[in-house]
Amino acid sequence: MNLNFWLPILMLSSSLFTGLIIFFLKEEKVGLRTVLNLTGAVFKVVAVHYMAYRLLVLDQIHHVSFSMGLGFDFALRVDFLSLMFLALSSNLWLVTTLYAVGYLEGSPNRSRFFGFFSLCVTACTGIAMAGNLITFFIFYEFLTLATYPLVVHRQTREALEAGRIYLWYTILGGTLVFVGVVWLQVLAGPLDFIDTGALQSLGTESHFSLCTIFLILIMGLGVKAALVPLHGWLPVAMVAPAPVSALLHAVAVVKAGAFGIVRVVFDVFGRDFAGSLGLLGPLAAAASITIIFGSIRALSQTDLKKRLAYSTVSQVSYITLGAAVIAPFSTVGAIVHLVHQGIMKVTLFFCAGNFAETLGVHNIHQLKGVARRMPLTALLFTLAAFGMIGVPPMAGFVSKWYLGLGSVDAGSSWILGVLVASSLLNSAYFLPIIHAMWFEKPVQQWKTLRQGLLEAPWMLLVPPVFTAGAALFAGLVAAWQWSPLGLARQIATGMGIYP
Repeated sequence: MNLNFWLPILMLSSSLFTGLIIFFLKEEKVGLRTVLNLTGAVFKVVAVHYMAYRLLVLDQIHHVSFSMGLGFDFALRVDFLSLMFLALSSNLWLVTTLYAVGYLEGSPNRSRFFGFFSLCVTACTGIAMAGNLITFFIFYEFLTLATYPLVVHRQTREALEAGRIYLWYTILGGTLVFVGVVWLQVLAGPLDFIDTGALQSLGTESHFSLCTIFLILIMGLGVKAALVPLHGWLPVAMVAPAPVSALLHAVAVVKAGAFGIVRVVFDVFGRDFAGSLGLLGPLAAAASITIIFGSIRALSQTDLKKRLAYSTVSQVSYITLGAAVIAPFSTVGAIVHLVHQGIMKVTLFFCAGNFAETLGVHNIHQLKGVARRMPLTALLFTLAAFGMIGVPPMAGFVSKWYLGLGSVDAGSSWILGVLVASSLLNSAYFLPIIHAMWFEKPVQQWKTLRQGLLEAPWMLLVPPVFTAGAALFAGLVAAWQWSPLGLARQIATGMGIYP
């Protein structure tokens, strides 16, 4: 049995077939649906760790490829960057599934929800393992189709309107990516992600076309990555249930867009070649504007989930900014923030969901004194928020530190100013929440909507404990070879960027 071929197929199948089977389950089959969800998620986590062992220790490259005709190849390939995104998506699928089972207890249409939930993870897995742009595009659009039913799950007027906006934005983004992929295929022929530098062999007469293709691809990917002014779908999509919000912000839609931008910069154009075409300066500027804009908009939000949504607009663009700066440390910072932002953001949305489900709290002013009633959830929220601000030893500090080192190394002091301003704005919209939770008197009598052994049902508490712990652990063991930072260094070294 050729594991190098079959492991990627099994990775896709574990969530694909789980979702397809769940669609046909009756609503009352709660136990069977939960077993299927958790079994599929656990299998994917085990498979990813075994794949990591084969890649990191045995140096085994996993590759699947076959022709689809018309000069297009379907290719799956697991490299170090794929492995990092796979590890993030598989582990967060497991904890988010556990959270979703507890969150949706007694809700209608759970089979439909968990079916599309599994298909969403399948799309993320395919995006992570895509070996070329056409395969990436297939799963990128599959992700749109799988996430739309999750956004409109509650089927209220507000949810349907949010879904309509989401669909218009993502279809536009997907169309732009398709145009860019096809144009690049016509201009340069089939390009695998391992063919970095192939575009440099084209003559100077192709440079204008390449610049236009780069712009089209970045705009298309920038929709899901929530680059300003393409971010409008993200705040309105917060009408979705908390598990969906957590998935959208931590690993699915926004991270797929950011991951695609990293692929285009490093594995399609090549960072140095993109820099020689003058493409990275405007990309860094767009990311910087998004970082500051998202933080400023977050300040004025009174709804907790919307404040977290604008925080995502800002935080995800750190990845784009790091990819656009020609410096080894910035590259490492961008790559590691793929993981760090995911585990911190998912924690914040888990906690927001706990406040809403246990006490009916949605607005920030209602959080005053909530730590007296839900101290564990308040503590987990505080840790994740400190990470977003960049307080050591949280994982977010590591990301910002490397991005800052890269900006100094590249001689781009203005980027360091953007990072400092962003951290100050992060403090401005997170610290008042933390202060209100811990040090202010409650403004209302708390009502217990859901009962648990502690302050909420255990299925709603275990996931944020795990992810907040991971955010703290990633910062404490950053020097370890197999930490997210250590793997990011290995990825950058493999790209020939990091010494």
